[in-house]
Amino acid sequence: MDDLTDALAGSFSVSSYLNNPDAPHPRLSQYKGKYSSLEQSERRRKLLELQKAKRLDYLNHARRLAEGDWSSKDEKQGDQEGPKEDAEDEGDDEMDVDPGKKLPRHYANQIMLSEWLIEIPPDLAELWLLVVCPVGKRSLIVASRGSTAAYTKSGYCVNRFPSLLPGGNRHNSSTGKDYTILDCIFNEETRTYYVLDVMCWRGHPVYDCQTDFRFYWLQSKLQEHEDLCEISKRNPFKFVGLDNFPCSLESVHNVLMQEFPYKVDGLLFYHKHTHYTPGSTPLVGWLRPYMAPEILGFPTPPGPLAEKPSYAQEQMRQILENKKGGKGGAEDGRYELEHLSTLPPPE
Repeated sequence: MDDLTDALAGSFSVSSYLNNPDAPHPRLSQYKGKYSSLEQSERRRKLLELQKAKRLDYLNHARRLAEGDWSSKDEKQGDQEGPKEDAEDEGDDEMDVDPGKKLPRHYANQIMLSEWLIEIPPDLAELWLLVVCPVGKRSLIVASRGSTAAYTKSGYCVNRFPSLLPGGNRHNSSTGKDYTILDCIFNEETRTYYVLDVMCWRGHPVYDCQTDFRFYWLQSKLQEHEDLCEISKRNPFKFVGLDNFPCSLESVHNVLMQEFPYKVDGLLFYHKHTHYTPGSTPLVGWLRPYMAPEILGFPTPPGPLAEKPSYAQEQMRQILENKKGGKGGAEDGRYELEHLSTLPPPE
């Protein structure tokens, strides 16, 4: 009976968001649910092909974000249509890579989100970059018309303040063309916005530029504006860029032995050729630091980052008990337990 219960629990899908990092890691939990007949690597390939063939109007999209102007009839029509979720499409595996995807309207779902890194890309060392992420809240930053606004992933404006970003205060926003859009992680304790990525700088959108160029351009722009790293009257929150590293196993191993000036939350793996695409994508992978040695296949290095947290085994036990009891996840369709470890060794 236990085997039957486990099999039924393992086949229960709790979210349409494939490999959602808010749910347990499918591999480390030995979670055998059917996410899609399209493997993660195949979806990566299709998305890279799709972005070459389809060019979205990012110039007007960035302008609308900066100006808050969503009066275009085309935008209204696209917003009303929304994603297709009828019975016919539910069984269509091709929906995992939707060629009809439109840019989101208003400020919700504007951030590029990751998936669990499940299948290790064969070109990991050559075509991927690693970013070590601090603990904090993901934020969309829009500096425009003499003010800087911070939005949550759901599109709520949670703060408005001046900043030294181009367009971010009334002294450096002489024209409406000076606006900046950033993807950040906000740490309230240190009053710091750690800048993950850039979508637009001083009115120049870079959504359809490759990751390696966006990262290079972002670092150069932040270096030109050193005052962003200091708290002042015109810049009450710091804006600090995050370094990126190569993704060879040796490099990841060495990164896990380093010390960082912030509390580390996890590791983001960016494909060098992906454009900045709002929504979840398999071209950005996510791992907790202690998962990296097992998933990537190298010896666990010394240092606190690679140590398995104390909660890991206990939460794994709770997950297994929930599965045996027929509980697939929380009522809202998401797992209540976000952390996960490997199964305990057999006795």
